[in-house]
Amino acid sequence: MLKNYGKIAISIIFISMFLLILGVRYVLGQDLVIMNVLAFAAFSVVIGVLAGSLLLYKLHKTFYIFAIGLFIGFFEMYRSFITGPEEFGDLAGILSLFIFTAFGFVIGLFVEAIYYLLRKNEQKD
Repeated sequence: MLKNYGKIAISIIFISMFLLILGVRYVLGQDLVIMNVLAFAAFSVVIGVLAGSLLLYKLHKTFYIFAIGLFIGFFEMYRSFITGPEEFGDLAGILSLFIFTAFGFVIGLFVEAIYYLLRKNEQKD
């Protein structure tokens, strides 16, 4: 399944774009302008290309941790939109999405690096 990295990348692009538009337009209740749509598209493409490249280079552990971070980020974004739209809830929601996605990526890279170093050490012995 993870060999279809192009299809998975495109799926992640469309799903993240849909979730961002759904969150801002319908949950937060803000009107979308062209700059919002362009920013959402740029973020979605970066996330999709990053996920596809992780699968292309066979970094499966990083991909799964990245996907979990992305899921938690969207969950926190929606939670922030619902609980505090009048007090910087919109900004906190988008920032939590960025932060959890970045943390998922970095933690995934650390886990992959540790796993790689442990396997390299095993092969030397």
